[in-house]
Amino acid sequence: MKKTLIALALALLFSVSLAQTNITFMAWGSPEELGVWQTIADEFNQANPDVKVAVDVSDWDAYFNKLQTLFAGGTPPDVFAMDAPLYPDWQSRGVLKNLQPYLDAEPGVLDGVYPVTLEAYKTGDGYFGLPRDFQTIVLYYNKDMFDAAGMDYPTNDWTLTDLREAATKLTSDADGDGTTDHWGFWSDFYDMELFWGPAIWGAGGQVINDDHTQTLLAEGPDKDVWHLMSDMMFEDKSVPTTGQAEQYGYDMFLAGRAAMTTIGHWSVPEYTAQGINFDVAAFPKSGEGRATSVNSAGFVIADASPNADAAWKFVKYAVGPEGQKRLAELGFAIPVLESVAQSPVFLNQEGSTINQQVYLDALDYAVPKPSFKGYGEWSAAVGDTLALVWSGDMSIDEALEEIVPLADDVLAANQ
Repeated sequence: MKKTLIALALALLFSVSLAQTNITFMAWGSPEELGVWQTIADEFNQANPDVKVAVDVSDWDAYFNKLQTLFAGGTPPDVFAMDAPLYPDWQSRGVLKNLQPYLDAEPGVLDGVYPVTLEAYKTGDGYFGLPRDFQTIVLYYNKDMFDAAGMDYPTNDWTLTDLREAATKLTSDADGDGTTDHWGFWSDFYDMELFWGPAIWGAGGQVINDDHTQTLLAEGPDKDVWHLMSDMMFEDKSVPTTGQAEQYGYDMFLAGRAAMTTIGHWSVPEYTAQGINFDVAAFPKSGEGRATSVNSAGFVIADASPNADAAWKFVKYAVGPEGQKRLAELGFAIPVLESVAQSPVFLNQEGSTINQQVYLDALDYAVPKPSFKGYGEWSAAVGDTLALVWSGDMSIDEALEEIVPLADDVLAANQ
């Protein structure tokens, strides 16, 4: 009898393993984010024993290189992460699964998802991807550095002028060797998302026209923003040049060398782990106007996936209440489900005392980061030329003269 029971148990386990579908999920991120997604995948596996998810997380450049190689070899991952601005390139190649039939069969899946996060993924033929989380850009400030300078913390009423004045006061030669070693402000000026996009939109300017045929970075109030940035770096010397920043790593705020930065929620766990005493405020106004950027990372399923139904179950779980709650608890991003974002799970995250509501309030004035075919090339044409400004090798006016025709050529080639 005992042998019979053991045989039946083994047979049952064998039948379960035969029925289990294995799928792969790839994403970009830090080693810490690998842990985040592994936790979510493990919990999904427990709730769905018929599907096993293998997680693969790489840094940004390695991720997209690996993705291209896998597609070229005909072995794409079943589910993979997608940055919203790059989505049109991938969707237009015909390599993504149309998720609309799944959504039509289960119409409640998108209930309660912030509408702004869905905009980038909608096409005339339906959704070929869904947002998994989103980011609004806010102002971070090091409370200890403000306290040491005897200065009041930033408020939600701050303007870029306030930012500039405070940054100048907070810049110092703390080591006393005659060279600046602490700066008032730092941000990544390569791409539009973290600073110059929100500053331009807040000033009433535009980055690109609505049909993505013309680059508008050298027009109207845009130039005022560019000159403010250049003046902060080269006149006030309150923002480090590229060469100065490279001495301290990729993030000057993380290194404790910048009193303020503008960035998304993805940095909160790392800043917290580093022991930085910080909080957040709204992105400063550009005069009377205010804007910030909102961008999302999403899930897509490879059209060639032999396990599309199982892949959909994982995507549905990750954008559903269970996956979104866990994502919020782990602190890297803002949930796309409003009910989760507005709950204590996000607003009162364990181990963090910052004002999480600031990220949600930013949606009232946030501008979606543009998403269009050729975005990657366009961004490189702009960012690579701007890099010559931030290294001190070109003036901002010279750079703008080069950027507009280069960027417009990219747009024309992708119409």
